Amino acid sequence: MKLSLAIFALLICSISLQAQSGITFFEGTFAEAKTQAAKENKAIFLDAYTVWCGPCKWMEKNTFTDQAVADYYNSNFINVKMDMEKGEGIALARKYRVMAYPTLLFIKSDGTVLGQKMGAKDAKNFLAIGKQINSSL
Repeated sequence: MKLSLAIFALLICSISLQAQSGITFFEGTFAEAKTQAAKENKAIFLDAYTVWCGPCKWMEKNTFTDQAVADYYNSNFINVKMDMEKGEGIALARKYRVMAYPTLLFIKSDGTVLGQKMGAKDAKNFLAIGKQINSSL
């Protein structure tokens, strides 16, 4: 009985860890993300996407789940994922002149753009972009 409980507990932990892999995206408004970025002295990575965007879905599945990418971005950025055709995303798309999807924005806590890249990036290139942005801070 104890062995089966231990196996069950390990299984639950394993599933929980798998669900947590990948970039952790901030849950809240963009203003709250800026406040958090200022508090932690980090820049914001904003994944500007739409639900119909194939390259956006590809990045979500392949790039954002890469462990090296997740470790770096989770440690160095406040990560925000926003649909640019809904809610707050509409105004942000206008403000930051998002014209294609995905657009990968790197923004200071005061709202100043540090960098902007368009199109899907594989893990290696996306990691390099993050490191380049961080070295400019």
